[in-house]
This record gives sequence, structure tokens and C-alpha cells, in this order.
Amino acid sequence: MPTMSKPPHSPAGVPDAAAEGAWNDLLGSQIRDLRKRRGLTLSELADRIGRSLGYVSQVERGSSKLSISDLERIAAALDVQIGWFFQGPSAAPPEERDIVVRRANRRRLEFTGSGVGEELLSPTLTGDIELILTTLEPGASTGPTPRQRRGEEAGLVLSGILDLELEDRRLRLEAGDSFSLHKNGHHMVHNPGDEPTVVVWIISPPVY
Repeated sequence: MPTMSKPPHSPAGVPDAAAEGAWNDLLGSQIRDLRKRRGLTLSELADRIGRSLGYVSQVERGSSKLSISDLERIAAALDVQIGWFFQGPSAAPPEERDIVVRRANRRRLEFTGSGVGEELLSPTLTGDIELILTTLEPGASTGPTPRQRRGEEAGLVLSGILDLELEDRRLRLEAGDSFSLHKNGHHMVHNPGDEPTVVVWIISPPVY
């Protein structure tokens, strides 16, 4: 499990106020993006976590500190693991924000015990498309049941072997192969090989 990034400290060990403010802004924007993508109002999210509307609004604006317990409740309300809000060692500089995602700063999700890990390659969740890097360890699957698509999805296998299971067929893809899936169908993927399989997904609209 990755560790949550903390605001940088001064030589005396005291959190730097500007860095802490940037951290709060980044975390708040992530919560806001995900809440909107889930179709929830501020009031609905506040109700789900048992906090006031004003508190949630301040959190999203980066003007209120957020405890781990509250972040856990928010993650549950937005149907993600708390790991969604984990970050690399630093936030994007202003000129790159909403445009560039450096490898070290990707948001990561680890589905405990499943052998499946995902990294967000898109800088935000507010656009019309989403890029996800999925790694499946040998024998790992996105199952046990197929997932229904809410939009168009496509992918490129970067390495390893991928079994793509659709309603009426199972297709085996290898490194360099790509695929495209229509909206509203069901699918599941599986790594039948003895090495990790890495896939880039293009999803529209975003699902996380």
C-alpha cells in the first residue's frame, strides 16, 4: 500500500504553509472532480459522510484540513478506495496542472488481493475521455463477474497476454494488439500468462 503524501516541512520540522495549502487545494480538487463525475451535489455528499454542507465546500476549496477518517468516509461515499487520493511526492507545477501527469505523480488504485492495479494517466476527471494504465499480475482478472460499460472503451496491450471476455466470445491479445468496445456491453479481462500484463485504456466518459 502506498503512503499518503504529506506537505513538505521546513528544516525545523514545521510544515511549510504554502506547501500545505497546495496539498489541500490538490486534494480538494480531486474530491470535487470525483463528486461531479459521480453526479452528486455538495449536499448529497455531506449527507453521506455525516458532515455539514459548509465543511464539504471548504474541503473542496482547499480551505479546511481533512482528517484521515473523513477522507475514508468520502472515499466510501464516492465508491473508491482511499488510495485514489494517494499521490506521488509532489504536485504538478502550475504551468503543467490539468495538462501533464508526470509518472511519479500518477494517482494509483490497488485492488487488494486481486492482482490488479490501476494508474490514472489523465490530469483530471472533468474531461470527456480518461486514460488508465492497468497492470494485471499473472492469473489476475477483473472478475469474478463481467463489468457493464457505461461508455465507449478501447485499449492497447503494452506487454504480456490479455484474454478479453465478451458476452459471446473470448479473444486473446498480445503486446501491440488493440481493441475497441461499444457502450452498454459487458466485459472482463484476465491475464493467463506468467508475466504481468500492462494495458492502456481509453474510456469515454470517465468512470472513476
